Amino acid sequence: MQIFKSLGIGLSLLLLPVCASAADGEQRAGLQMISADELPAPTLADLQASARPYRVGPFDKLTIDVFGSEELSNKEVQVDASGRITFPLVGTVEVAGKTPGEVSIALQDLFRGRFIKDPQISVNLKEIVSQTVTIGGEVKKPGVYPIVGKMTLMTAIASAEGWTDISSRGAVAVFRTVGGKDYAALYNVKAIQKGTFPDPEIYASDVVMVGDSQGRKIWKDFLGASPLLAPFIYVLTNKN
Repeated sequence: MQIFKSLGIGLSLLLLPVCASAADGEQRAGLQMISADELPAPTLADLQASARPYRVGPFDKLTIDVFGSEELSNKEVQVDASGRITFPLVGTVEVAGKTPGEVSIALQDLFRGRFIKDPQISVNLKEIVSQTVTIGGEVKKPGVYPIVGKMTLMTAIASAEGWTDISSRGAVAVFRTVGGKDYAALYNVKAIQKGTFPDPEIYASDVVMVGDSQGRKIWKDFLGASPLLAPFIYVLTNKN
């Protein structure tokens, strides 16, 4: 998914097939708009690794220390596209899908008895590349942000340094691909802040778009055209 300049542009590009299907009654391939509580979580196949706890993925950078060996300490390595690293003495090691602690154990097993009697090896994340979320629209610092541990919609927006002066907290969209299908859900963050609705979890590869007042109007027009989206109309138009 691309980062959209504004929520309005994003809708005009993504929701056209859905509007057409609502008009002619045929189901067509395209973005599927659903109510917020029905937005499915990605599977392990979608993520290639669980986001909680963090699991190493392609192109992540690690710092590895073998205690007692100056030559093998403070080694920075990058995971290749296939999820492997190369480390002195032990060669190629599969690390994708493992936590840093599990990578440490794997390295200790490879060293034990062959090179070091009782190896102690620490593995730390230096740079996260594989699990990220894109945050765009009316936030102070749009961009791509790493996911470490659990991220919710509120913490995602905070990661992008919060709202701009023209942000619409009643029109925040989350785009997600699950099982090869594209989904989108619309959230009223004002209602989340009041505790009316739970703060939804954000996963790797999600796209979060914060709209402005014009984007909010486009959402209302679109939602009004589809009776299947009726549960969202109240949330969107409620100004309390």
